[in-house]
Amino acid sequence: MNEEIELRHLRYFLAVADSLHFTRAAQQLKIAQPALSQQIRRLEELLGHALFLRTTRGVQLTPAGSLLALRARTTLARVEDDLAQVRRVGRGEEGTLSVGFSGSVMFTELPAAIRRFRKRYPKVELQLREMWTSAQVEALRDGALDLGFLRDGEGNEGLATRTLLRERFVAVLPERHALAAKRTLRVNDLDGEPFILFSRAMGPLAYDRTIACCEQAGFVPEIVQYAPQFPTLFRLVAAGIGVSLAPACMARLSVPGAVYREVRSTARSTVDLAMRAGFESPLADNFVALLRTQIGSEERP
Repeated sequence: MNEEIELRHLRYFLAVADSLHFTRAAQQLKIAQPALSQQIRRLEELLGHALFLRTTRGVQLTPAGSLLALRARTTLARVEDDLAQVRRVGRGEEGTLSVGFSGSVMFTELPAAIRRFRKRYPKVELQLREMWTSAQVEALRDGALDLGFLRDGEGNEGLATRTLLRERFVAVLPERHALAAKRTLRVNDLDGEPFILFSRAMGPLAYDRTIACCEQAGFVPEIVQYAPQFPTLFRLVAAGIGVSLAPACMARLSVPGAVYREVRSTARSTVDLAMRAGFESPLADNFVALLRTQIGSEERP
């Protein structure tokens, strides 16, 4: 398109082409009829061809005018679509959002928030990736993830982190264990029991907080087996290999042969939302705002 031809020229032209009447087109456009005629003449000068046949009986499109009317409608419709998409992206209603999460976080309200987000923002491509906390931290720093939901992920350099939930710990026991008869345990009731835990490399702070929960009760747990994720860990507990401690939300996972018991402790495990420091995204803002309404209170009994 000639750089001197503006979108308003096409809109003015189409108004006349649709009505084949300069006065009615001017009224529709809410401009003076002489000004409209001047703009149409300017468009014809820029194109080098007449667009209308003007007679005493009315106005008709020339062959060049008929072709321009067809193409101008397509052009304006495409521009409107493009601008509408730009506005949706600016409002965080369209685009791609890459979200990482630790497996245990899926036992909080995060899945419900994901479902609500998909329903509210159907044009957003939400890419979900289950990853260990340590892997998420690296992916966030590298830009491979936009948001990360970390298990005990506070204080990572280069990331902006906020705590969404603080959870109590529960004891995980074989159902035939003597302590399973109690409804509530002290942490030191587990002193001397063989422990099953996940590797510290998967989530350093989550590991340290679990160990600290025992140390506050006066003992260091004897770890006899490591497991790559909680479902595997709980199945090993169910098999009688040992006991464990886990965030309270994991009690929602039903594993035959394993039971969960509350423990009296001030120790807490956190679910933390992380993103690169300085990262700004309307998509992320919308997701986080919806998530906070879904989760509600930060502290969980």
